[in-house]
Amino acid sequence: VCQETEKEDKLMKLHQEILNEKENKTIVFAETKRKVDDLTRKMRRYGWPAICIHGDKTQQERDWVLNEFRSGRSPILVATDVAARGLDVDDVRFVINFDYPNCSEDYIHRIGRTARSNKTGTAYTFFTPNNCRQAKELISVLQEANQVVNPKLYEIANNPRAGGWGGGRGSRWRSGGGSSWGRSGGSGNSHFASGANSISLGSRDNQMNGYSQQQNSYYSV
Repeated sequence: VCQETEKEDKLMKLHQEILNEKENKTIVFAETKRKVDDLTRKMRRYGWPAICIHGDKTQQERDWVLNEFRSGRSPILVATDVAARGLDVDDVRFVINFDYPNCSEDYIHRIGRTARSNKTGTAYTFFTPNNCRQAKELISVLQEANQVVNPKLYEIANNPRAGGWGGGRGSRWRSGGGSSWGRSGGSGNSHFASGANSISLGSRDNQMNGYSQQQNSYYSV
């Protein structure tokens, strides 16, 4: 959970941790083409091998970007929802929802980009005061998947102005790490993520009624 103005700083710190991992292929989702381009430029200024894909890219550019990402030469892909539809890369280790999606279907589609082919993965979501109206929908997604919902999310859903939500700096829960998980039959522990919600769904099927069995998911605020 964080303020909108904190997201870029938290993204950069999160990437510092991710790039220390042996397997670090990551998709970062942003809401607009402009934001995708902006984040990519900033990450490249940090010296990180980021590339991007969105609807304004030509087919030749898209093919080049996907080849770079699949090969691991550029392990950070920044994308919009539309551009990522149909993207099939089996070894994506992390998904970062820089901007929270507009609907639960897009949310499930995004986090389904990782944990494929019986591999493990972690998804992080930055949840800000602008997303308060979607807190109840996220709770429903987690409950439908038979997952434990963090009490902080209930607090946000029932009283969005509590703890600074709806204005001011608000309160932030800080602790280390994200949560790692396996797609079928595995187990994991839920950890607090610094200013982010960390969740993972192991089902490769991205339909609302198709992910209820083969998954272990965790949600942290």
